[in-house]
Amino acid sequence: MNNKKLEAALSDEIQALLADRKSLMLSTLDAEGEPYASYAPFAVEDQNIYLLISEIALHALNLQRHPRAAVLIMEDEDTAEELFARRRLAFQVSATLIETDSEQWQAGINVLSQRHGERINSLSQLADFKLFRLASLGGRYVKGFGKAYTIEAGSFDGRDLTHLRDGHQQRVVS
Repeated sequence: MNNKKLEAALSDEIQALLADRKSLMLSTLDAEGEPYASYAPFAVEDQNIYLLISEIALHALNLQRHPRAAVLIMEDEDTAEELFARRRLAFQVSATLIETDSEQWQAGINVLSQRHGERINSLSQLADFKLFRLASLGGRYVKGFGKAYTIEAGSFDGRDLTHLRDGHQQRVVS
């Protein structure tokens, strides 16, 4: 398979994984700079991830304090062929809080409600729910042992991939 066909096939795989998973794992930094892990339902539109989360939840407060975070989207372990090499996307992101009276707010709510239904519209009416837009600062797609690819910043769909060719190394026993 030539490089362009391989990139297109990988991009299709990445988009299918994004479409299949409805929530992501989110790693943020708390007020003391300590990592905090959580999850949130998401939607992707125009190379951005949107999250609608309550500021009662620590991850919303953390994103407001420290806009840098990491996200992980991975295949379900019950359906994975290999538990130790589950397909996954990991990204470093920069979060932006979207103001409620903006066109961007409505666009983000629309994309989330298309994906998650009427519940989003109800939650968006609550004052403590905040809309965040996550922009990619770069990431990785892993589809198995020795099959890892870097994804360039600005993209969540894998249009710009580079294969990590070093792979696994046999341990030298002395």
